[in-house]
Amino acid sequence: MNVVLESKITCPHCGHSKIEKMPTEACQFFYTCEKCDKTLKPKQGDCCVFCSYGTVPCPPIQKNSGCC
Repeated sequence: MNVVLESKITCPHCGHSKIEKMPTEACQFFYTCEKCDKTLKPKQGDCCVFCSYGTVPCPPIQKNSGCC
């Protein structure tokens, strides 16, 4: 199974989107939008900001290895 390492993350506050490289062995809990400077945190039940606001879930979820 090929793991996708990039995800387009979209800020729910201002709508700004950017393609970002995801960490491969850890979850990213915080992400600061470069346009509005808001800090994003995972939604309840999600393990990271990519699972909440990205087009592709984080690598550990893609590998079915569970949350970090």
